[in-house]
Amino acid sequence: MKDTANWQLDSIVTELRRARADWRLQHGRTRELGGRELPSISAVKDIIDALSGALFPMRLGPTDLRQESEDYYVGHTLDAALNALLAQIRLELVYNKRKQINNDADIEQQARGIVLRFASSLPDLRRLLDTDVMAAFHGDPAAVSVDEVLLCYPGILAVIHHRIAHHLYNEGLLLLSRIIAELAHSATGIDIHPGARIGKSFFIDHGTGVVIGETAVIGERVRVYQAVTLGAKRFESDDQGQLLKGQARHPIVENDVVIYAGATILGRITIGEGSTIGGNVWLTRSLPPGSNVTQANIQDQVGNVG
Repeated sequence: MKDTANWQLDSIVTELRRARADWRLQHGRTRELGGRELPSISAVKDIIDALSGALFPMRLGPTDLRQESEDYYVGHTLDAALNALLAQIRLELVYNKRKQINNDADIEQQARGIVLRFASSLPDLRRLLDTDVMAAFHGDPAAVSVDEVLLCYPGILAVIHHRIAHHLYNEGLLLLSRIIAELAHSATGIDIHPGARIGKSFFIDHGTGVVIGETAVIGERVRVYQAVTLGAKRFESDDQGQLLKGQARHPIVENDVVIYAGATILGRITIGEGSTIGGNVWLTRSLPPGSNVTQANIQDQVGNVG
């Protein structure tokens, strides 16, 4: 029998209960819910791992999988993953309506509709991810094969998570989509908000430290290197000083743009098609198509102004 008397656990547990009660009272969460009210990070991770395996079974699926049993594996895995996803979506929908009178049948119908639309999108999602994989293979001379890209490149892992998270974000599942994004962030150091809109053939090379904000819009065939930030220049607030949510505050990056390591691009500006942004550039103004911006030519412009 364990001796816990020296830890004074009875008083600690009591004080923790009081701290929880105080927090719930302050935030209007006094209604008894009778169970877990939030999606589970560990459950969501298992779902994403399963979906990744179903999307790329011979590379991200089980090690003993053979091609003749691919369809069985995909069907079995998707059935389990989609049912698990349904449970997590139910939790978020109930959470979102916590302060309202819930219609459980309506929530169930809504959750099943979301999962059905998501499941139907998976073939197109696979084809979209194929363009990202090929962009990485063709964009990196060190890439030996598309298999290496899919298995080893953190940018591809982050993009797989983002494509899934973005679909759920568009369904209004802001918490679930953010959990998926943060799973990729913790694994890769790449922070893509699930609201960011990203076109096909997107390649993040190396990737550590990349930050892409919620309202960023990225075109097709865009290549981004490590430590690039597509961020906000300022945050609008209301008359009470509270930050306004949902404002368009991040850059628009048009097709065929390359952004090299360490570049910081801030505000709702547009980087024109075919432009190249050099390393460590700090940019807060729009650029016309075909621009080539480096630290050196920015310094020349500043010097000429002076």
